[in-house]
Amino acid sequence: MQETEQKSGNGLKASKSKALKTIKRRRDPLSPKPILDKSLLQEALTSNGIILKDIHFDTFYQLLHRQHYPSLPEFIKQYYRNEDNKFSSSGDTDQALCEIQNRPHRNPVSKKNKNVRHLPKAFLNFLADPKNDFVTITSSVHLAPTSKDGSTTKMAIKLQDGHMVEGVVMRHVSPSGSRVTLCVSSQVGCAMGCTFCATGTMGIRGNLTSGEILEQLVHADRILAKEALAKTTVTVRKKNELDLGFVRNIVFMGMGEPLNNYSNVVAACSGMIDRRRWNLAHGRVTVSTVGVTPKMRQLTRDMPEVNLALSLHAPTQSKREVIVPTAKMYPIEDMIEALDEHMMALTKKKKGDGSFCAQERKSASKRKRAMIEYVMINGDTSTIESAHQLGKLCENRHLVVNLIPYNQTDVKDKISCPSEEQMNEFQRIIASYGASCYIRRTMGADIAGACGQLVVQDEKRSQRDGGIGDIEDSPFHKTYAKSNESEKDDQSLTEKTLEAKLEEYVLTSNGGYKKWVKPLAYATALSSSCFALSLALLLTRRRRY
Repeated sequence: MQETEQKSGNGLKASKSKALKTIKRRRDPLSPKPILDKSLLQEALTSNGIILKDIHFDTFYQLLHRQHYPSLPEFIKQYYRNEDNKFSSSGDTDQALCEIQNRPHRNPVSKKNKNVRHLPKAFLNFLADPKNDFVTITSSVHLAPTSKDGSTTKMAIKLQDGHMVEGVVMRHVSPSGSRVTLCVSSQVGCAMGCTFCATGTMGIRGNLTSGEILEQLVHADRILAKEALAKTTVTVRKKNELDLGFVRNIVFMGMGEPLNNYSNVVAACSGMIDRRRWNLAHGRVTVSTVGVTPKMRQLTRDMPEVNLALSLHAPTQSKREVIVPTAKMYPIEDMIEALDEHMMALTKKKKGDGSFCAQERKSASKRKRAMIEYVMINGDTSTIESAHQLGKLCENRHLVVNLIPYNQTDVKDKISCPSEEQMNEFQRIIASYGASCYIRRTMGADIAGACGQLVVQDEKRSQRDGGIGDIEDSPFHKTYAKSNESEKDDQSLTEKTLEAKLEEYVLTSNGGYKKWVKPLAYATALSSSCFALSLALLLTRRRRY
């Protein structure tokens, strides 16, 4: 009897310990909270008896965006100065950071909303109160290496609770024009467990709020603003470099399954396409999913304007279940149908049988894209037979198929990428069925090109160096006894040292802009001397007359 009780007691302790570990693997409650999360801000205002209209929320976020997201005390000072295009630093704020924030936001904010509306006094008092537990930016850039060719910057973004997520800045330069695409994360880790994905090895640790998702865009804008500022002082930009000063495209293809964090992803998308803020075109925001069919259809109802991408990776249900564990829950035919419905959501059916004609599908594909993401892996999914099966899935639909060469990651199974000749043949077969098929160019291979690889490598390195045994001891989860005051101090320190961090980690292929500092200093001294001499000659001439 005693043995039974002892065993049951040990079992209870073990279950409690397991439950505790499970809790610790999750995210801590946010404190301080991100001001960019409208739902959290609205909830806090309501609990304080402050009712704010939608027009006031829009005005506040518009002003915050135009000031390039300063701290809340600085925002309040700027608001009362009523100077729309200036940013004044105070005290310990880094002067170089202020210069970056001084720069007008390059995104074309709609002129219809240039008139500033007054914010309620109660709301301003709430923002000014240090006890409100809100800050402008809750995360920081932990690492931001840039590839040797300068095309890709991978940001390891450290959240306030110690977890890290990735954001990837991709610069596409072509003779026809240039653009910057930002790949954002929506979760810490991922629960989908795809066998070829490095992020899947982390498991799921929690969702990002809409504010934390938008902060990735703020960090990317600051890096690009700094680069643009350096280029302006060094040389005249070329024609195809004019658009590289701001993010123009967003893809939810980072860590996590976006549709498993549906409400926060939709709220973040709303902020991105808001004409008062980033003002991104609807067709330039793409949500990628492994295939959560009910949420795909809900996204079609809630946000039919944005693009939808399906990470398919196999042409049949049986083949897909081998590499995507969650595929058993969602039949492949239903996912393709949901993808097609999303592309045609804005098109009214004209045919009597409820179907769309070829011309209607072609017209719809010009306004919005529905894409299939397909990772090329040696094996059953990259054979000639699979190419024909995938082509038949896309037949009579104007879908775009992106073939993604597999990037080597640290996963359990040994996986490799097919040869270039094999991928070209695969592409040719799919195109023969009338689909637009492209082989995606690999960017940033020298800085851990695969999604999730940078964060996973950093975690494993820390485990090697520090003898970390479990995730709660790792750099992703170190803060449990941290007080709100210390977190706010860390946030303040982060803001003050942002310029130093960016200078340290924003690397370029030609050695950065540091080599220009000395020549520019000499040039400045020479120009100052010429100016003083010219002024002296001018004064002498005036005295004669």
